[in-house]
Amino acid sequence: MSGYGTPAHQAVEQEDAETLARLLAEGADPDEVFNSMTLLTHAIDTEGDGALQTGEPLTVHTTAVLLAFGADPELADPGGRTPMEQARVYGHHLASNLLSAHVAKRGVAGR
Repeated sequence: MSGYGTPAHQAVEQEDAETLARLLAEGADPDEVFNSMTLLTHAIDTEGDGALQTGEPLTVHTTAVLLAFGADPELADPGGRTPMEQARVYGHHLASNLLSAHVAKRGVAGR
């Protein structure tokens, strides 16, 4: 393990969607928590912070991989911050749109 805890959190920190997908396919928990973040809030944080620091456009690939593997789009991290709140902090409209779509699908499926 590294300073980012688990291999899945390390993949998120490096925005390595391919490794993240492999780890999830091998059984890593998409709702895993390390330190103060779920994998999903960590992904949104990393994508948003990376764009701020580099000036590059926002990416959403690690968020999309996590949602594709069943990460709960409404699961709050240990501090009570939801993925949507994390997306709003960074103005991460791509993640917000993806999260909204997944929440809407869950609502329809639950009827």
